Amino acid sequence: MSVRVHPEARKNAVTGVHAEAVKISLTTPPVDRRANEALIAFLADRLRVTKGRIVLLSGTTNRAKVLRIVGMRADEVRVVLDPVVVC
Repeated sequence: MSVRVHPEARKNAVTGVHAEAVKISLTTPPVDRRANEALIAFLADRLRVTKGRIVLLSGTTNRAKVLRIVGMRADEVRVVLDPVVVC
């Protein structure tokens, strides 16, 4: 699953789609990889899965990231995150 992260936002939220990636705003600053940890915690909460089932495959220092959610297909993830984002 592709995501585009906007760190240091006003609130944690799914805000739409950017270049076919789910756009996610996080209040956490991108310091010491804290935004990556916040992203995983946010997604785990929204998807109702453990943080261990979310794997950051690429983009550790970039706003564009690729994640794997073990046990869920990409279309299932998008539906749960926000019905407006469904492809």
